[in-house]
Amino acid sequence: MNVLVINCGSSSLKFQLIASDTEAVLAKGICERIGIGGDLVYQPEGGEKTKMQKPMPTHLEAIQYVVEALMDAEHGVIQSLDEIKAVGHRVVHGGEQFTSSVLITDEVKKAVAACNDLAPLHNPANLIGIEACEKLMPGVPMVGVFDTAFHQTMPKHAYMYGLPLELYTKYKVRRYGFHGTSHSFVSKRVAELLEKPYEEVKTIVCHLGNGASVCAVKHGVSVDTSMGLTPLEGLVMGTRSGDVDPAILDFMAHKEGMSIEDVMNLLNKESGVYGLSGKVSSDFRDLWDAADAGDTGAKTALDVFCYRVAKYIGSYVAAMNGVDAIAFTAGVGENDIPVRAIVCEYLGYLGITIDAAENNYKSRESMISTKDSTTKVFVVPTDEELAIARETMEIIV
Repeated sequence: MNVLVINCGSSSLKFQLIASDTEAVLAKGICERIGIGGDLVYQPEGGEKTKMQKPMPTHLEAIQYVVEALMDAEHGVIQSLDEIKAVGHRVVHGGEQFTSSVLITDEVKKAVAACNDLAPLHNPANLIGIEACEKLMPGVPMVGVFDTAFHQTMPKHAYMYGLPLELYTKYKVRRYGFHGTSHSFVSKRVAELLEKPYEEVKTIVCHLGNGASVCAVKHGVSVDTSMGLTPLEGLVMGTRSGDVDPAILDFMAHKEGMSIEDVMNLLNKESGVYGLSGKVSSDFRDLWDAADAGDTGAKTALDVFCYRVAKYIGSYVAAMNGVDAIAFTAGVGENDIPVRAIVCEYLGYLGITIDAAENNYKSRESMISTKDSTTKVFVVPTDEELAIARETMEIIV
């Protein structure tokens, strides 16, 4: 049974067609520049990647081109839409309403739209993708898989802010967390690697990329995570500030004559390792090159990032009263060898020593701690699309 996984952004659309029985990726790609032109990158299993310019005024045309590519006589992998049995959609924000993946109905779409204020750049685009697929594939089950759902198990003392209660009562202002699909996938895989039941393991997952978050998974459920009401809270990231004193907003508004929109743009797009480095780059490869060449701003940015990751790990050890394993995943977590080593240097109190040879690989599943380490450390490549396909199948079968 084939599942089409769709991940819609405001001007992009990532996709994978996955055979659920073997979990093989039959084809994958991305549509970019939707609304301002249109580029389709498509790659069938075992085939060459091709890039085509296509007019994509809306997501509807983008999905139409995806369908055409999947059924193309030369490069396609299916002969008709009947071979797509379900579509799994990534939805960023589900608020408190969605604690798991759901079959999409009109009521579900209304509930997703009600969360638009919480994710204005993502939820509207997710809905557009859902409705475009419904139009092109009527009768095919659509499933919503929410970034926030995995974290709905957080206890109240972990998700409430120190704000007037009425803000939660009226507007549901609280911590929600993100990257839930990734944290769920990786923590389950760690339990398998430890050869222990998922419900008996305490794992800290470090999803480190341009967007980054840490999650404490205790006995199979998320009990805390670093992102909050929005993906701005938590770790220093590529261009996002992460945790800052809220008074900075007022300070910057007065000192620089900035509006709230200006300050939020600064915190979301001009900060993080990009801002800390003096705007060298938000790409960690560039930062390491600059730091190795003597750039002190780049070195500071990397030091701050690693320290903040280690600090969150320490706080989650306390939150769970112990930890069995720590996992690194996502672009930086899977590929940045020195970041992993530096973070783990802070964690000697957990009985961790790193096997330098095992840590000297990129994007490879492995245990990078020594065999005698009390707490095990893994690199586990994440696969959010496969996780979405699995959750989709659980709903429709």
